[in-house]
Amino acid sequence: MIDDRDRLAVTPAHDVALSCIEAGIEAATPQRVLRESLSVEGDVLTVAGSEYDLGAYDSVVVLGGGKAADVVARELERHLEDYIDRGLVVSTKPVATDTVETTEGSHPIPDADSLAGARRVFQRAQGLGEGTLVLAPITGGGSALLALPAGDITLVDLQATTEELVECGASINEINAVRKHCSAIKGGGLARAAAPATVVGLLFSDVVGDDPGVIASGPTAPDATTYEDALEILDRYDVAVPAVVREHLEAGAAGERAETPADPGVLGHVDNHVLADAWTALAAARNAAAEAGYEPLVLSSRVRGEATEAALSGLAIAEECAATGTPVEPPAVLLSGGETTVTVMGNGAGGPNLEFALRVAVEQHTDVVCASVDTDGADGGTEVAGAIVDGETLSNPQRGRAALLENDALPALEESGAVIETGPTGTNVNDLRVFVVEA
Repeated sequence: MIDDRDRLAVTPAHDVALSCIEAGIEAATPQRVLRESLSVEGDVLTVAGSEYDLGAYDSVVVLGGGKAADVVARELERHLEDYIDRGLVVSTKPVATDTVETTEGSHPIPDADSLAGARRVFQRAQGLGEGTLVLAPITGGGSALLALPAGDITLVDLQATTEELVECGASINEINAVRKHCSAIKGGGLARAAAPATVVGLLFSDVVGDDPGVIASGPTAPDATTYEDALEILDRYDVAVPAVVREHLEAGAAGERAETPADPGVLGHVDNHVLADAWTALAAARNAAAEAGYEPLVLSSRVRGEATEAALSGLAIAEECAATGTPVEPPAVLLSGGETTVTVMGNGAGGPNLEFALRVAVEQHTDVVCASVDTDGADGGTEVAGAIVDGETLSNPQRGRAALLENDALPALEESGAVIETGPTGTNVNDLRVFVVEA
């Protein structure tokens, strides 16, 4: 899974860190997840304990989007065989499928393909009757890949707004609160379009807390946020957006536009199942650490905030572990998940996991190994998953500090031979971080 793994595994601790990363990502792949959470016996489809009588429906349709939606669609074809009649999903680099059509979009900034794909998915959802079962793969990245602006907002307006939001340091919950209120397909929009068909959301969570209304901005879920919330977020982070976006949100706050549905009863024809999340990866990584003879400890699946600050906190715990045996006696592996952010002040290349790893390399005073990756294989806007570092990674720590100031972590870590490359992993359950502390 990890390119050039032998070179990166320079010590037993490095090897354990990489094994934990690989185990976590593998556990969250649609192949593994659907094998464990979905089954078909006779005409009965069981999803996470809920049963659906396929014989009671005239047709089964697959509609959705996200970085892993194409792989989920392919696995649905394998499990349901001839039951699926048609479908369409939007992904970044679609895999080959048989019955379900796949189309490509852009992430993290939506493009014309994202718009075209989202429009087609939305149109296919409209006009479905009670005799249709919609299986909806919704995974991380769907907010950009399912881009269908509402009102007079254009794609260019949406691109400018998205770019400002992802660089301002706002959390994904806050970013998606704005995006939901600028979209016709998010905030339950896809599910409303598909009514009265039965909609079954198959969700892979890349957000802290696993709220279906936040995952990919909730195309199939109720939304607890409002137009007023969206405006407050723009003001809180001083986000400059096109005038038409602010006017759209202000009109909604004034009651001139329909609010996204907060009442689950409005979407009574929908069942949402979170099939994989950060714990899916963390549990597998924990098992890998134990099998290697290390005492594993999951610190949290909900780490958030600035990546560089989270790195200092994680490193401090690892150093305490090395020095005093608290909170766990070495040899130990400390694990965490969640989603950190980067407030972009410079003009470099990098992402939250690269900045996390670089800050650890810069600040480390003990010999611990740290690996930090985005489980989808692409950290931020880069094509690398993350990096693995120790106290000797940087020959020039000052160069690393300067890179952090410029948000330019990628070149600094590439020069040190520390980047982890996996290519697209086919899943997305957010960050996975590993600290290995030797005895």
